[in-house]
Amino acid sequence: MDFALSDEQKLLRDSIVRFAQAELNDGVAARDRAGAFPRELWRKCAAIGLAGLPVPEDYGGSSLDPLSCAIALEAFGYGCRDGGLVFSTCAHLLACVAPVLAHGSDAQKSRWLPGLCDGTFVGMHAITEPGSGSDTFAMRTRAVPDGDGWRLNGTKTFISNAPVGDVAVVFAITDAAKGFHGGCTAFLLDAAAPGVTRGAAFDKMGLRTSPVGELVLQDAYAPAEAVLGRVGGGAAVFGTAMDWERSLLVASHVGTMTRLLETSVAYARTRTQFGQPIGKFQAVAHRIADMKVALDAAQLLAYRTAWRLGRSRSIALDASVTKLFVSESLVRVALDAVQVHGGYGFMADYEVERALRDAIGGTIYSGTSEMQRTIIARWLGL
Repeated sequence: MDFALSDEQKLLRDSIVRFAQAELNDGVAARDRAGAFPRELWRKCAAIGLAGLPVPEDYGGSSLDPLSCAIALEAFGYGCRDGGLVFSTCAHLLACVAPVLAHGSDAQKSRWLPGLCDGTFVGMHAITEPGSGSDTFAMRTRAVPDGDGWRLNGTKTFISNAPVGDVAVVFAITDAAKGFHGGCTAFLLDAAAPGVTRGAAFDKMGLRTSPVGELVLQDAYAPAEAVLGRVGGGAAVFGTAMDWERSLLVASHVGTMTRLLETSVAYARTRTQFGQPIGKFQAVAHRIADMKVALDAAQLLAYRTAWRLGRSRSIALDASVTKLFVSESLVRVALDAVQVHGGYGFMADYEVERALRDAIGGTIYSGTSEMQRTIIARWLGL
């Protein structure tokens, strides 16, 4: 494996960093306090291709391979200090756009992908329910035949982008006897359709500019052409979403870790105590050295998994390993950044406290750290 960036990848990375630093960072703290989703900035991100990175150009995307997508998202996470905007974009791209691209019919791709790529539509992935998070087998949302289509009833919760979303990949049980594997079906639902209600945004610890809420289905009608993939094939659609999300969302974490490391190094060089820069004290220098080690390991793991995503039939194990390591490394690096900054790190003005709040979610969404360890153990035959 050669992870040396091509000229095109370098240009991609540099252009996204310049764009993000110039266009996305003004007013971040105020948006975070207000929990405001920046729709205009969403459209700007889409305009430079971030909302449709792997989608063929015929549908309005950039036709990038998975490794190039990872490089783009790493640059996005580095240049954009609005962690919520980064997360909303990744959730849209990896858990909605990617499964539509992989499993959608030609008609579904033509209907939804252009708008998902150009920022007209915000995508959602709706599987989690009040009584079933990690336990997908406990899903209660049902879809029953109704004429040529289906009638859906149930409640989805903790849905990223739900309060502002336009189209959702929704999972429902269509054959209770078969359960999740064989009895679950994915549907592409218009959020404006009768019977579909988007709840208000939840108040949460971090990623505050990324709205999260409920999606309530009350006799929502889904025509036959809304089935994504095949009836009973929801597990495969979900697997695609998780492979992409667990493999590539962490690339944005790598970008954030790089920025936190640079910020900490700069602070340690200029902040003086006892007559010398604090970086001269071994306790601080070693903490920053550990941040560098974690960053390099996380980047290599993220690149390797993204490379395999475009070449291997199954990357579920790689995706879980990468998601677990990088998300937990991000938390450690963010904690170290706060500690290096001392009292200032605890203050909102220095922004590292926001990075820490945002980082915590990485160990929960896309499957908790505990679930990733369980998946890894099962792959090892335990």
